[in-house]
Amino acid sequence: MAKPYLEIQKLTKRIGHRVLFENISFTINEREHIGLIAKNGTGKSTLLSIIADREGDDGGKMTFRNDIKVGYLEQTPTVGDTKDLKDKSDEYLQRYRQFLTQMKISEEEAQRSESQLSGGQIKRIALARVLAGEPDLLIMDEPTNHLDLEMIEWLENTLTRSTMAILMVTHDRYFLDRICSSIIEMDNSRIYTYNGNYSYYMEKRQERIDNMNAEIARANNLYRTELEWMRSTPCARSSKARYRIESFYELEKQAKQRIEERNVRLKMSNTYIGNKIFEAKDLCKAFGNHIILKDFNYNFARYEKLGIVGNNGTGKSTFVKMLLGLEPQDSGTIEIGETVRFGYYSQQGMSFNENQKVIDAVRDIAEYVDMGNGEKLSASQFLQHFLFPPEEQYSYIHKLSGGERRRLYLCTVLMKSPNFLILDEPTNDLDIVTLQILEDYLKNFRGCLIIVSHDRYFMDRVVDHTFVFHGGGDIQDFPGSYSQYRDWKEQEARDKAAEKASTNAKAGTSANSSAPATSSAQSRSQNRTRKLTFKEKQEYIQLEKDITALEEEKNRIETALCGGTTSVDEITQLSKRLPFLTEELSEKEMRWLELSEFA
Repeated sequence: MAKPYLEIQKLTKRIGHRVLFENISFTINEREHIGLIAKNGTGKSTLLSIIADREGDDGGKMTFRNDIKVGYLEQTPTVGDTKDLKDKSDEYLQRYRQFLTQMKISEEEAQRSESQLSGGQIKRIALARVLAGEPDLLIMDEPTNHLDLEMIEWLENTLTRSTMAILMVTHDRYFLDRICSSIIEMDNSRIYTYNGNYSYYMEKRQERIDNMNAEIARANNLYRTELEWMRSTPCARSSKARYRIESFYELEKQAKQRIEERNVRLKMSNTYIGNKIFEAKDLCKAFGNHIILKDFNYNFARYEKLGIVGNNGTGKSTFVKMLLGLEPQDSGTIEIGETVRFGYYSQQGMSFNENQKVIDAVRDIAEYVDMGNGEKLSASQFLQHFLFPPEEQYSYIHKLSGGERRRLYLCTVLMKSPNFLILDEPTNDLDIVTLQILEDYLKNFRGCLIIVSHDRYFMDRVVDHTFVFHGGGDIQDFPGSYSQYRDWKEQEARDKAAEKASTNAKAGTSANSSAPATSSAQSRSQNRTRKLTFKEKQEYIQLEKDITALEEEKNRIETALCGGTTSVDEITQLSKRLPFLTEELSEKEMRWLELSEFA
């Protein structure tokens, strides 16, 4: 039976008059991997900070198991001075260096001051430090922020195999799904626990909401009847049982409950975009010997949705800044259509007057927002689409959480009705509810879209093809999402391995022909004892036909994808088919090789 590492009982935290959470209770057991989910501004980071003893609470009790070691990775970590490593044991330092190597941080980089490091480098160094400490309970706040896809997948694999107990907050839904065995949801100051991964949580959460809505509906029906009774004359009511009056008030509380789902669908008008969008010709860009682009050519199509992925330092953000004219190219030209109207959401672009109220920041841009079809929303109504209820719109910006600020920044970008959106790491610090709203908006967006992101789930839902930045100016245009690219890459590796195995097998057969007579005789004897059955012969013949047909289909798809005349819808359908076709072809080829040894 699992032993508890931490028991939390009736924990409460307030900031001024605002209650973040009240009387929440839950337990973290050994080896348990827990994901904490809640809307921005409800105290996720604060709760982690309290558990890590970085911040005080306003009531409640936390009981840790004796001698438990706790590790804490902050949302925006600092690495401080390397001098504090001198007090660490040799065993710790050895593990620390191993993690640095695995995360591709050199000794020289690890010793730099924080001002000389990128956000990704700081995050990796902080991760190496906390992992090297071998904590029993690891607390992580947005661990995938500023990590590239390679590092996210490395961390995913490392934590999946770990025996540590883990409590983490992350917006990365694939990360949650593959690591967590339990989900804790904070909603309306209450705690709900789901014993499964993120996919299980989504299913069971909907069941909970449906059941609660049904209960509220039943309570409302009964409430109407009881309300009529309560409104009867005082004389008639005074003769009624006291318990029925008390029950009415309990029923009233239940009937007036609300499940605040806020499943908002943003359908805004977009400025018309013409046929000429954006054309890049022979673009080159380098910083010294570090090449970003080399003779890059591309013509953006109308309504194109492009995702950009690649390791940190390969030039993704520099590329989009060049397209926007914020970074000059070394050579080449960029031609932009007259109707193009950019909207740019950047990692560093968030800038607000800290002493301004949320509603005023939006009204400075526009009092009303055109939603299309003659519908207009006031600034206040538009903010509600971005999960800012009226009472929160008059909060000062300096009181907002990091995620709430990001949400407000996104609001200010979209309300200008751009027809070409460029979003650079838009998912960092946003909660899952906001991401779902943004995903739905982008899927229906009638304009061009470029997204730079390490959020695989987000990219898979939105983009229809992907630029993969390999570094050194090598940019691969893949006709599909990142997950499809990853599947294709893994299949390609399997194909090469199978081809190598087949070559080795043929080489081995050739070598055996010159082996001693006794070995040849023994081999021939073994072959005589194993022949294809009738069923296997039929399978062998059918496999040859299937392989030929699949190879022809694969060639047709690859020709269509590279031809330049295929529509975006056709590209999407073909790119979805290609990974499955490749996998099926590989399986049939492997089976054909097995049977061919005895044919």
